[in-house]
Amino acid sequence: MPYKKIRFVTDSTCDIPAEYIERFQIAVVPCFINYGGGSYADDGVELVREDYYDKLPSLRPFPTTSAMPPALVERAVGEALTQADHVIAVTASSKLSGVNNAFRLGMQKFPQDRVTLIDSLSTTLGLGWQVIIGAETAAETGDVEHVVKTVARVREAQRVYAALGTLEFLHRGGRVSWAAAGIATLLQIKPIIEVRDGEVHSLARVRTFRRALDEMIGRLRALGPLDRLAILYAADRDGAHELLDRIHDIAPADTVYVRINPAVGTHIGPEGLGFSPVLKSWRL
Repeated sequence: MPYKKIRFVTDSTCDIPAEYIERFQIAVVPCFINYGGGSYADDGVELVREDYYDKLPSLRPFPTTSAMPPALVERAVGEALTQADHVIAVTASSKLSGVNNAFRLGMQKFPQDRVTLIDSLSTTLGLGWQVIIGAETAAETGDVEHVVKTVARVREAQRVYAALGTLEFLHRGGRVSWAAAGIATLLQIKPIIEVRDGEVHSLARVRTFRRALDEMIGRLRALGPLDRLAILYAADRDGAHELLDRIHDIAPADTVYVRINPAVGTHIGPEGLGFSPVLKSWRL
């Protein structure tokens, strides 16, 4: 089979570090954050993540998030196809947002033997690792079928965990009821969530944030050998460094820190901390 030049396109919930974006020429189509009467692209220009999280607690009315217009997807995929034989697009979970559908609509005009659309069933680096490892495989093999199968294996081997300092932001975004949020505030409950099979699941609720981190670290240690790992944070970079200190014995040497995208961070809140690992089992 002849070697094909393969490019990846994804959305900004992927949280892929800049060095990977540049190395593999990955195109990232921004999602949008809506507040203060404006709509801002998560592209590092219209919206700067650090600044956004600084002001998030005081924003009224509460921000909303939205998928990109399909025309932006069409432009990004079209540009990628001018430089490649085949484009693989991997998106945030179709069960969590309209991003996958925006990509489907934006890719309709292209020859179907030159484009592939994949639902990551995840978000943040759970999505991002699928793109990164897929791009590495594409550079090595130039084999579209092999790359797609590799992405599928990584999808099964990735996890996303987060410990939340409060339920307030999930409630403000309409993701939990007033009753649940009120009880959590009263009892100081700190939830631990996981993105699994494309949806957000509650793993545990404990009384202190320290116990939430302990629980999340215990789950990470129980997974087995890790191939990749990202430490996720919104505003608490010091807390992210502390997390890595606590699991340094199992963390891969190339572990990365990632400021989580606002489409996710808006609902998790500035205090949230998390992990996005890939198990070594994807290589088997």
